[in-house]
Amino acid sequence: MSALDSLKARNALMRCLRAFFFERGFTEVETPVRIPAPCMELHIDAEPSGDCYLRTSPELFHKRLLAEGADRIFEVGKCFRAGERGHLHHPEYTMLEWYRAHAGYMDILDDTKALISKVWDDSSNVWKQKRKSRSVGSSDWKLLTVSDAFREFAGWDPAGRYDENRFDLDLVEKVEPALAAFDVPVVLYDYPAEAAALSRRKPSNPLVAERWELYINGIELANAYTELTDPTEQRARFEECAEKRKVLGKAVYPLDEEFLQALEKMPAAGGVALGVDRLLMLIIGADTLDAVLPFR
Repeated sequence: MSALDSLKARNALMRCLRAFFFERGFTEVETPVRIPAPCMELHIDAEPSGDCYLRTSPELFHKRLLAEGADRIFEVGKCFRAGERGHLHHPEYTMLEWYRAHAGYMDILDDTKALISKVWDDSSNVWKQKRKSRSVGSSDWKLLTVSDAFREFAGWDPAGRYDENRFDLDLVEKVEPALAAFDVPVVLYDYPAEAAALSRRKPSNPLVAERWELYINGIELANAYTELTDPTEQRARFEECAEKRKVLGKAVYPLDEEFLQALEKMPAAGGVALGVDRLLMLIIGADTLDAVLPFR
């Protein structure tokens, strides 16, 4: 695919994405790209930019908007992660994020099903001929708890006896390859609480958090939470993550105090981040992001 063809395909997808949200009463927002305090996550590294950083996600700003009274918001924009490059990773990428006040992670899953179905159905005939045959456009998706998936494909349950290294290794080498065999999109949900830094613990089972991830063709496409709104717990999680990053020799970012203060008045909410480049790759049936990135 030439650079021009890639841009035309991306333009069609962007128009479809925006139409979906405008039809449902969402407000498109624009938040800073160059920021002083990136979100503190253990294995996501921000790209330095002078005395600031390029954002890895607009998430913290979106939650501040929810605290100010926003109800339904979305943003499509560039995000950056240092040291990530491969057939499914790129240090500069396009992210779609949306948030709904007074909603949870399963409400966001309903949004996601409707969005993916619309995008799939509106794709051109050329794209449909190229891509792999999958029942993506239907709402008949496979839902698996992380506990069930790990018991079936890795032989253990990480909830309550979480081992980060074992979890990450088994996810990549055992669970995700098994998900590729399903002929429908697969949603892994209810992650171990230790693996959901900004997600609320499940009230009925505090060993897990209200988080899900969407896989199509075994490729992780979206990550959603019922958002944690307790500023004390969120601060403690950030501080614990900071200590772990320090031990690993990683940069320790300053805490975003404005975000933590905003949590005090943020309503219950659900949100999701979806990789636009990966979505376009899946739509046209490509095997690598290089096929859909016009400039590399």
